[in-house]
Amino acid sequence: MGSTVLSLRMDGELLDRLRAHAAKRGMSVQDYVLRTLIRDDFDERFKAAVEETEKFYGVGGGGGRGGGGGPPRT
Repeated sequence: MGSTVLSLRMDGELLDRLRAHAAKRGMSVQDYVLRTLIRDDFDERFKAAVEETEKFYGVGGGGGRGGGGGPPRT
């Protein structure tokens, strides 16, 4: 897998904040931004997978907890 360059133009204040966040973690700004993008992408894919699973199993809007889990009572 190769790499590609992404160039960004950003406000000086934003860059300063990113530098501070990256420094707290001992990272470069590039690594910090990349890790943030990867984490956000994972969160979106995980949420989509959970929604697909709920749709498959027919889980309603009850949050998936405390719904009994057994057959309906007659």
